Parts: sequence; C-alpha cells; structure tokens
Amino acid sequence: MSEKDQFYLGKEEPVKSCLLALRIIILNKNDSITETKKYGMPCFCFQGKAFCYLWTDKKTNEPYLLFVEGKTLNHPSLESGDRKRMKIFRVNSNSDLPRKEIEMILDDALELYRKR
Repeated sequence: MSEKDQFYLGKEEPVKSCLLALRIIILNKNDSITETKKYGMPCFCFQGKAFCYLWTDKKTNEPYLLFVEGKTLNHPSLESGDRKRMKIFRVNSNSDLPRKEIEMILDDALELYRKR
C-alpha cells in the first residue's frame, strides 16, 4: 500500500468513500494533475505546482477541499476563515457530492494556473 493510499484507507466510512470520490474527480479533471503528499495530506499539483489539498475538519471530521490560491477564486461556497491566501470547500460525507459545483471550482482554480 502506498503512502498516499494510507491516508484514505485510514479513514472511517462515509468519510473514506467521500475522500476517494473527491480524489477521482480531481485526478480526472486534467491529465497534468498529479497527486503527492504534503504536510501529511493529499496534495494535487497542476504542472508541478500545488493547487489543492484534501483534508478533514478537526472538529466535525467532515472532508474539505483546500484551494491554495483561494483568495483569487470567487465562489459563494468557498470559505476563507482566518486564512489569507487559501479557501476551503466543505463537503458533507453523508450526502451526494455536488459534483458540478466541485468541477466548476476546480476549473476556475486550474484556469489560474494555466494563465501563469
């Protein structure tokens, strides 16, 4: 089992399935997206630059997508909290994933990196 897989398989259901589904959505978005592990969490890179992470909230244990350049993304479901640069997109692991919304935010994030 790879180090990347250990993160997912160490989670309880339904969080595990939710994170694995998010992983597939992200990786299928573009052939130039790769997965690595940074800061103990799955990190997704586009053309070698980190653009989002998967993690779970410490209090609720619910998964979320963390967007590195979130401050430049304009979407009502993104939260900045105390973060200056990054924003998160919370996911309810007990509900169907809002796939279209996730893909739209991923498209916007990838577009930022294409322009650089």
